[in-house]
Amino acid sequence: MTTDLELFDSAAFHQNLSGHEQPRVLFRQALEHARLVLDQRFLDGHDINGLVQARTSLIDQLLGQAWMHYGLENHSTPTALVAVGGYGRGELHPHSDIDLLILLQHEPNPALVEVISQFLTFLWDLGLEIGHSVRTLEQCSEEAASDLSVITNLLESRLVLGNRPLFLQMNEAIGPLHMWSSREFFLGKCDEQRDRHERYNDTEYNLEPDVKSSPGGLRDLQTIMWIARRRFGMQTLASLEAPGFLTGGEYQLLARSRAFLWRVRYALHMLAGRSEDRLLLEYQAKVAGLFGFDSDDVKSNIEGFMQQYYRTVMGIAELSDLIRQVFEEQIVRDASHQPPQIINERFRIRDGYLEHIHPYVFSRTPSAMLEVFVLMAQHPELKGVRSETIRLLRDHRHLIDDDFRQNPDNTRLFVELFSCAEGVHMNLRRMNRYGILGRYLPEFGRVVGQMQHDLFHIYTVDAHTLNLVKHLRKLRHPDFAEKFALAGAIIARLPRPEVLYMAGLYHDIAKGRGGDHSELGADDAHAFAVRHQLPAEDRRLMVWLVRNHLIMSTTAQRKDLSDPDEIHNFATLVGDQMRLDYLYVLTVADINATNPKLWNSWRAQLLRQLYSETRRALRRGLANPLEREELIETRQSTALSWLCSDGACNSAVQALWANLGDDYFLRHGTGDIVWHTAAMLEHGNSSDPLVLVRESNQRGFAGGTQIFTYAPNRQDFFAATTAALAQLNLSVYEAKITTSSSQFTIDSYIVLEADGGRIGNDPKRIQTIQQRLSEALRNPEHYPDIIQRHIPRQLKHFTFAPVVNIHNDAQRPYTVVEVMAPDRPGLLARIGKVFIDFGLSLVNAKIITQGERIEDVFFITDSNGQPLSDPQQCQQLQEALTAQLSPGLTPRT
Repeated sequence: MTTDLELFDSAAFHQNLSGHEQPRVLFRQALEHARLVLDQRFLDGHDINGLVQARTSLIDQLLGQAWMHYGLENHSTPTALVAVGGYGRGELHPHSDIDLLILLQHEPNPALVEVISQFLTFLWDLGLEIGHSVRTLEQCSEEAASDLSVITNLLESRLVLGNRPLFLQMNEAIGPLHMWSSREFFLGKCDEQRDRHERYNDTEYNLEPDVKSSPGGLRDLQTIMWIARRRFGMQTLASLEAPGFLTGGEYQLLARSRAFLWRVRYALHMLAGRSEDRLLLEYQAKVAGLFGFDSDDVKSNIEGFMQQYYRTVMGIAELSDLIRQVFEEQIVRDASHQPPQIINERFRIRDGYLEHIHPYVFSRTPSAMLEVFVLMAQHPELKGVRSETIRLLRDHRHLIDDDFRQNPDNTRLFVELFSCAEGVHMNLRRMNRYGILGRYLPEFGRVVGQMQHDLFHIYTVDAHTLNLVKHLRKLRHPDFAEKFALAGAIIARLPRPEVLYMAGLYHDIAKGRGGDHSELGADDAHAFAVRHQLPAEDRRLMVWLVRNHLIMSTTAQRKDLSDPDEIHNFATLVGDQMRLDYLYVLTVADINATNPKLWNSWRAQLLRQLYSETRRALRRGLANPLEREELIETRQSTALSWLCSDGACNSAVQALWANLGDDYFLRHGTGDIVWHTAAMLEHGNSSDPLVLVRESNQRGFAGGTQIFTYAPNRQDFFAATTAALAQLNLSVYEAKITTSSSQFTIDSYIVLEADGGRIGNDPKRIQTIQQRLSEALRNPEHYPDIIQRHIPRQLKHFTFAPVVNIHNDAQRPYTVVEVMAPDRPGLLARIGKVFIDFGLSLVNAKIITQGERIEDVFFITDSNGQPLSDPQQCQQLQEALTAQLSPGLTPRT
């Protein structure tokens, strides 16, 4: 190895070390100097392979100096200092762990134990992240034989200093003839990788990916090399460039991809000042800048860099699958004596894998590139596509051009895939991984690896889209019948589910183009449907679903579902039961595929309620809508019957109700009217606040916990209540505010725990909520003192100017205030404070949290119960809310 004197002058260091009173200082100075040199070389664009090897060489020399300084080189007991793990591979980044094995011939005496302890303590004091083990040769063999991680670490061991014969003895002892045969090792590493991928949702596309451990990351490359080293004795990635393993082009792609990830990892370590392998939000902009994405548009820089990252790891995942299958064919699969099963003149099945018959299959019949995936779906018993067929497929995908896309044989094959009973999602995913899907559908190719930089969408557009198709398919499975009972029942009766899958494939196809992606996507869907000769009815349905795929979720979360007019408007938009069924199922899958944390019992109930109410409106007939007065009369009549049967006084009930107003009966179901009324009658005119908590199970509130408060009217009750709920770590999903003419406030909140879970039947938790809320309502003026939650780490990295829109409701006597702002603890209380300052009354609220932002809707009136009519007042209100919600605000304490 060439001596790099700028980095470390070993001879001068050794000379200075002799007799130096503070050797620790010299070592630290050498480490700091080397760090500065290597960091500057990184910033200057030096080859990353050289930087990683240079740091390894530096550590080798410093450890060697320390080893000799403590006299371990010439100790009477045969001893070896062995680099293992990443250090053994020679892959050290600025703050990588330095994994060491101190190998002994036999059990050490107390004197040697003490010296080794001093040596290791010295290394720790230098600030090195040392991972160490001290083992005899016999102990190494025992540990390696029983632990896959130990044998893996030792597999890439390298002697740094010490007794070479002892080191060679260890290598012989852990060889495949003595333990962990090639087959056992291969299967163990495959299971290990599968478990690791599952921890990252089995996708390369995570919002904050781990460069080392996420699918497609460095660990996948290392797994390839571990297997290659164990079975074939291959020591470097370059050695895989051999017949039967990787072609020259494939090796070059892997080498470039590894270099890219090494640069990313180096940048993360350098920026964090510690071992950090996660591309956290706080580093993404800085890393993007180091990679040349340095425009004034920070979001664009991040998205551009992350798309490059995602496409890199997707390429690694593709080649990792290919080479792993090559290994499987040579290590695990026994040569079958059964003749291959011929499917047609192009393909056959051999040993459970789909295989091409002749090497010209794709050049002579390009349509066979799509046929591969249809055959895989039609034969779900197949384990996969044979590695040589995958390679041949990749080599011919350049043949997919406009003529290919227009060919009726190809369009027929692609549509046929969506009609298969099994394997639709799996084979769309295969098509994407092998680079076929984005070539056949260029509009899909444009969104491959496209990041959506927020906490709401945690996957790239293509990953989310394929995940949506996966969820649509899962809804048919019995294992999900309980969680998605309604959606499962609906999708089972859809006449043409393939139209739903194709609409799912196109629902977000126009993301990132600017403009309304639903409208642009509908245009793409129409072009797709025409080119693929879908029947006119299917074409209209597919286009309608893409254009309106957001409308059901938006309506459920933003509109007052207790208002018959809102239901009638939505039913008019949908038009018929068939469209409602398709749209409901698509919406359920879309939410679940966007972010697993979004789907909770409350969102599920809102969609169920909207679906049920709309179905009822469609059955009633759009020309015969349910009138508000009819609904109020029905609810009052039923509630009164229940109350009187439980002993309530008819006249007392009627007197109480006379003070509530029509909106109360519109916004609350019969069961809650009964619950509220009984509690208020029992409470009487006491000035002490009444707080009740129960898990909601009736239609309209199932899925959340309802908190009911009844107290003498104060304008600051909403602010005080929401502040207290925030401190209790509860998230508000809906607020219904009613001020009776007797000057009592009747408020109803639907809440969930901050993690989206339900409170459930937890008496201790419920008692705490009641006590804290009662205290807050007795002293509402103290509410600012109870907003004490810290802003979560991820939220701090999404700051944008809040948007406040104010308009009057055309059908109801309210002013509607729509707020979109960064989510922050205590935000609802701040909004409530602004309403107090303006003397406004809050009558209803829909609370929506979408990842890092809130999209809330408030229905307000002036002090006289009328909508706001003064444009200047509306302007001032808008400015006040915007100022209060600006991201620069520190949380109130």
